[in-house]
Amino acid sequence: MKRTIVRLLPLLALLGCAENAPETDTKTHPVPASSNMSPADQEALYLKRFDALQDRTGGAGLSGYDPLKLVDGAPTILPLNTRTAGERVIDAATLEQAKTYAEANNSSAFIVWLDGQIEAEAYFGETAQDSLIVAKSLAKPLSVIAIGRAIEQGHIQSLDQKASDFFHEWRGTPKDAITLRHLLGMRSGLLPQGPAPTADHILNKAYLHPSHDQIIINEYPLINEPGERYDYSNANSELIAPLIERATGIAYEDWLTQEIFSPLGAAGGSVWMNRTDGTPHSGCCILLPAHTYLRLAILLLQDGIWEDQQLLPQGFVSQVKTPSTQNPHVGLGVYVGTPYIERRGAAHPDVAFGKTLHSEPYAADDLFLFDGNSNQVVYIVPSKRLIILRTGDRPPQTPEWDNAALPNMILRDLANK
Repeated sequence: MKRTIVRLLPLLALLGCAENAPETDTKTHPVPASSNMSPADQEALYLKRFDALQDRTGGAGLSGYDPLKLVDGAPTILPLNTRTAGERVIDAATLEQAKTYAEANNSSAFIVWLDGQIEAEAYFGETAQDSLIVAKSLAKPLSVIAIGRAIEQGHIQSLDQKASDFFHEWRGTPKDAITLRHLLGMRSGLLPQGPAPTADHILNKAYLHPSHDQIIINEYPLINEPGERYDYSNANSELIAPLIERATGIAYEDWLTQEIFSPLGAAGGSVWMNRTDGTPHSGCCILLPAHTYLRLAILLLQDGIWEDQQLLPQGFVSQVKTPSTQNPHVGLGVYVGTPYIERRGAAHPDVAFGKTLHSEPYAADDLFLFDGNSNQVVYIVPSKRLIILRTGDRPPQTPEWDNAALPNMILRDLANK
């Protein structure tokens, strides 16, 4: 059953929101129906989730998501073309070396796609081609694509539209200056991720609460001027689901099905809802097959075009992979390969921890990538029409995961053709 987004109730009626939150204009921006859960039940569920959290920094996440909701895929799943062994462009020895590297690093899936066809594909352990893989932060570029599709469809004006056009609660406050570009590029000024050891910490509530979206909208602190500093904050991406719902009048999970998965011929999966009748997470917590993540990367490689259909606005992908002055390695939901630095991570460059090894520069200057928790990566190289996907659990500590290893193995082989 599809979740209905209604236009009748002001936000003040929603459980879990700030008592003095201003009303939203529900005639133009829909909000979810009031929850069947009482405030006490919501708080009890929140505390239960907090107690089950394995890592109080929020990095490891919960051991399981509950409730999960089905996210339909395309009515017909269209297969991706695969080269036979005799047709492959990349040497078999190189592909085997890359597969071995992936397997040694706790991978669940490994795919190499080249110029319209799959060159190599492998699954490890109990994972198969149709297995649902936990996205972690691979959900973030999906949320960016969801915004791009809403712009192309005319529900959103541009990346520089104010978020307060949809979050009317922010009007007349310092958050009124936040744009969609700020949210997608982690430059909103919202509190960054960090240690959150106690149940009353806003970072935990913004992740675990049954009304997490309303908590982020109404309670999450702004600590910097919008646009002035890059800081990795999941709150930015978690705001995309309610924003899409208010902009389109369509539930976020249904928007993904109708406007992304269906035109891509992609399989769906499931997504963690903050509560049964609530809002899905959009900054994490969607489960999809590897081929669906691959199709998202192909869409970006093809500048938002799929089978002659313009799904994303012209020039949108260029903006997605353009970094800001505050962080030269981060675009909108993606990471940029150049300029080279040996260790970098998702946090602001001046943050000392969470750095990933890059033993050498990427062998293609135009490489950009999805990069999520547990070193789940999708490398995209437009100049070579190349995509490399690796999903799975966190790699072993020794030898250390090298973010440059897989793409450079393949790129060096192609350079010799």
